Amino acid sequence: MSVEAREDSKYRWVGTRPIRPDGLDKVTGRARFGADLSFPGMLWGKVLRSDVPHGRIVRIDTSKAEAMEGVKAVATAADLPDIPLKHGRESAERSRNIMAREKVLYRGHALAAVAATSEAIAERALKEIEVEIEPLPAVFDLDDALADDAPVLHDYFEPEGREGQPPSNIAETFYYERGDVEAALASADVVLKRTFRTETVHQGYIEPHAVVARTNEEGLSEIWCCTQGGFGIRRDTAAVLRIPESRIKVTPSEIGGGFGGKTTVYLEPVAVVLSRKAARPVKMVMTREEVFRASGPAAGSKIELEIGATRDGDLIAGRVNMAMEAGGFPGSPVNAGVMTIFSVYEIPNFVIEGFDVVLNKPKMHAYRAPGAPMPAFALESLLDELASELNVDPIDLRIANAMKEGSQMSFGARFRTIGFIETLEAAKAHPHYTAPLGENQGRGVASGFWFNAGQQSSAEVHLTEDGGAIVVEGNPDIGGSRASMAIFAAEELGIDVDQVRPVVANTEGVGFNDGTGGSRTTFATGWAVINACKEIIAELRARAAMMWECEVDQVVFADGRCVPAEGSGVEADPLTVADIARRMEKTGGPINGQAQLNARGVGPGFATHLCDVEVDPETGRTEVIRYTAIQDAGRAIHPSYVEGQMQGGAVQGIGWALNEAYVFSEDGEVENAGFLDYRMPVASDVPMIDTVIVEVPNPKHPYGVRGVGETPLVPALGAVANAVSAATGVRMESLPISPPRLLAAIQERGTAKR
Repeated sequence: MSVEAREDSKYRWVGTRPIRPDGLDKVTGRARFGADLSFPGMLWGKVLRSDVPHGRIVRIDTSKAEAMEGVKAVATAADLPDIPLKHGRESAERSRNIMAREKVLYRGHALAAVAATSEAIAERALKEIEVEIEPLPAVFDLDDALADDAPVLHDYFEPEGREGQPPSNIAETFYYERGDVEAALASADVVLKRTFRTETVHQGYIEPHAVVARTNEEGLSEIWCCTQGGFGIRRDTAAVLRIPESRIKVTPSEIGGGFGGKTTVYLEPVAVVLSRKAARPVKMVMTREEVFRASGPAAGSKIELEIGATRDGDLIAGRVNMAMEAGGFPGSPVNAGVMTIFSVYEIPNFVIEGFDVVLNKPKMHAYRAPGAPMPAFALESLLDELASELNVDPIDLRIANAMKEGSQMSFGARFRTIGFIETLEAAKAHPHYTAPLGENQGRGVASGFWFNAGQQSSAEVHLTEDGGAIVVEGNPDIGGSRASMAIFAAEELGIDVDQVRPVVANTEGVGFNDGTGGSRTTFATGWAVINACKEIIAELRARAAMMWECEVDQVVFADGRCVPAEGSGVEADPLTVADIARRMEKTGGPINGQAQLNARGVGPGFATHLCDVEVDPETGRTEVIRYTAIQDAGRAIHPSYVEGQMQGGAVQGIGWALNEAYVFSEDGEVENAGFLDYRMPVASDVPMIDTVIVEVPNPKHPYGVRGVGETPLVPALGAVANAVSAATGVRMESLPISPPRLLAAIQERGTAKR
């Protein structure tokens, strides 16, 4: 279902649903993913990982492994450049996460790697490596990590505002304020204050990390890997190994999911080092257990939130203390969390503090709108409680306080044209919102926001001799970018979309592109494709002018044809793209377009979700029985892909809210490091996710694009939690709302609906 944008009729392809260009290869099995590539003479690489959560490395002896038949290379941190932590900290920390140097900081931290002629030999060789680690005290949750007597993981942090204070596990602090919070809270008619918690969760991509690396005699390294950005892999690998980026070529494979989790390096630099030492190609593939133990999950959080409102429902004050897990090294998404929490509703007085906290868990990484779902869960839960306290409709409360054009975000920037209120109005008008509910059932509503990103993109478009087009982009396709690039090219050039072939190139086949993430690809890389097509159109007009022996300004391009400009006096039959393409050789040669940009004018994304659940009061089991996701897409270039993003984000949020969490033992071992025990939703766990695409075009983009991939996850946690509260009368402040947790809360408070 879609709320259509005005003037859609002017587009031929934008807003349609052509068959995805990569579909046939994927359903027939021809598409090649990270683990599918092999080379003659290729070796298998395996990693030895720590079983100690925190300790000082005393000794790593690889001599026995090196002496084994079939072992061709062994690597430790000694084979990587030693980058001082106080100089180039980001690369130094990344290097130490890839391969532990002075200390191990979590169970699963890499200690050494082996390349051998078979997987079995590599596995046996790992057992021959002797490791001596001096155990150190470890911390596994935020409260313990922030305690005054907590064991400190690193002694080199100097967070702003904490200079001169003793070392702690706070890697960085963030602070925003406006107005007079104390006075506003004192004058408020209603003040609500709660503490919300979320656990460490995984992005849940089906394909594990995989890489093949090959280094030749000249020291040139080639990397094939599953990644969200080949240029980022090139940059990070070069930085860790201290070699020029020009000495590395990265070819992204097809990718079996990423959601932010495949935007950094884990195996790639290690594979390069092994291939360099062995002078042979090296293939490395993480097991599912390694993915859970040693790649970057989403941060757990603790959010102390207080809001004040008038009896009329005006939000007037807010106070936040937000801590997020960074894992063994700094880098939680807490800054995005503190930037988004009060950027959805107008709150004139606030104080927001955020803390990036290290602890003995895997280094956290991005997960779809990183940092935003957790604070949205907290705020939307309190707003739901406030609506009940004031006896007002929860959507009306949100509309009354919603950000709109000109509103100032908590970090200072002001919104341009946005469609937040439109999503709320669409939710209230939807039949779902007034549908009757049964016994033990409840309905929740929640909203959310994500900045979206622009960043750098390059693209090329090459005209074929029969008038088709090859579009070359540098962004791996994880959400339909091939289709959107083809649609843009077809729309601009006035040709059929089936005549456009989109190609994802390696790092030597196209200009620089930032990674696929932040909902930026259709927005920014698509814009580069549009500009490249405009170059082609300019050349088509020049060629037509040459054929007609007239001036270029006497030729216009419209609907895929060059025609004489009105009043030009030129008398000639229209020339289609194919007509001109067939004569390229005789009129000047190939016709190509190339463009690059650092995209500005990003359109923020807003969504509102409705969720119905049914709770079994005897077991605490929650079933989602109906779900509707409503989102402003700016303009839906390929509506099926937009709907897919909305549905996927909702399902991930349902899992995060109800079941998903890393389960750690008392000594930091991940006890559910596999999909059998890490309970992600499957098709039978969720209903059909209904979607409503609201289209409020972004005026800064040629086609009104906002980007849609991040926003759908943000409201989902709050929508589910609010539905559970409505069904049970119990306000759950910690996720996941698993059956044992919910049952205990129901029994404790005795408020289950009967």
